[in-house]
Parts: sequence; C-alpha cells; structure tokens
Amino acid sequence: MSQLLNTMTTELRRGTLTLAVLSQLRTPQYGYSLVQRLEHSGISIEQSTLYPLLRRLEKQELVKSQWDTTESRPRKYYVLSDFGVGIFTQLKQEWEKNTKELSQLLTEGENEDESD
Repeated sequence: MSQLLNTMTTELRRGTLTLAVLSQLRTPQYGYSLVQRLEHSGISIEQSTLYPLLRRLEKQELVKSQWDTTESRPRKYYVLSDFGVGIFTQLKQEWEKNTKELSQLLTEGENEDESD
C-alpha cells in the first residue's frame, strides 16, 4: 500500500511543482536560487527534477533563459516569457478554482462520515 501511496503522491506533486516553479520565475532566478526559494516556502525539489522541468518550460516557450557571465561563476537565469506570464496567470486561476472545489468536496465528505 505504501508504494501505491508514493506513486499517487508523486503524480499529485508533479503538476503542483510546475505551478510553484512558474510562480517564482516572475523575477529572474538561477537554478540554485530557485531551489532555495521553493524550499523556503516548504516545497522541496531536487535539482535532477528542476533542470529537466526548466528545459521543458523553455521548450514550451513559457520561460526564457540567459547566461550571466559577469560573476566569477557563470549562471543561467530563467524568467517567465510574456507568453509564460499569461499562461501562469490562467493556471493560477484554475488552481484556485480547483482548490476551492476540491476543498468543498473533501469537507462535504467529512461531514457525511460524521453523520453516519
């Protein structure tokens, strides 16, 4: 049963990570700074998950990247594209709607369990 729960938790988390990453790219971030910002908010993400996600978002033209070579160590910064801002805004609205609806369903289920 714990394997099934792990699989389902991973599936549930996958979409939320995309939204979480997009939410932090309204300002330019490099990989490590992004990991730190997410962890500070309680969302852990491995670099082995983050970088493929960033590449996919860039391929979908939601994110654009640029190398900064002014420091001693070059860093690749990621930021939402104009298209990405629009998609993020719509996804955020959809997330808020779904969260409200799901919360209502889960609360109704608890109330039904109590009345049995």
